[in-house]
Order: sequence, then structure tokens, then C-alpha cells
Amino acid sequence: MNITTTIDGTFARISLCGEIDFDTLPPLCATVDALPPQVTDLQWDLSRTSFMDVAGLRLLFTPTTSGPERRATVTGLRAQPLSLLLMAADLDPTVFDLCRLLPDVPPAGLRTAAP
Repeated sequence: MNITTTIDGTFARISLCGEIDFDTLPPLCATVDALPPQVTDLQWDLSRTSFMDVAGLRLLFTPTTSGPERRATVTGLRAQPLSLLLMAADLDPTVFDLCRLLPDVPPAGLRTAAP
């Protein structure tokens, strides 16, 4: 796994190349833990991540116990990680809130206005 971190003020982007599973979870958590305290917005770039198992759900939805609270979003989702997120949200939408993680997703139950 290759992990690249880019920091700009209070924003950080973590880009990774490789799979997210329980073997790769510790270095990813360590990367988050190493972010400076002023980082309040974290974006995960998963455009080069073709596979994610439940370890990815833990990474994306478990708040950090140390350091500041950060808003996390995801970009570049490929088919399998997106499918896993959608399945998790379908099973328990309160725990796996995609509106928080994917800011372009409308809230559940939101209906568009008729033309």
C-alpha cells in the first residue's frame, strides 16, 4: 500500500493506492493519528483503491479517540468500495451515514420537486 498525505491549512487529503483490509488498517489509522491538530477536514481519495472490506467501514465511520474531531469525506470511489458503503448504509443508515461521508448525497427521504 502506498499512502500520500497532502496538508493545506486545516484540510488534509489522504490518497492511497491499494486495498483497505485489516492488514492495511493500522498504517492508515497511524496516518490519521499523525495529522497535525489544526486539520479539521479530512478527505480520503480512494480513486486508486479497488477493494475495501469491513476494515474500510471501521476506518471511515469510527471517530478517532485521540486528537481533534475531524469531518471526513470520501472522493474517487470505485465500484466495489461504493457497493460496500451502499450495502452498509442500507443495513443501518444511522451508523453508516453516507450524507456525512459523501457530501453530494441527498438525505434519505428527500424528494425532488415536481417540474
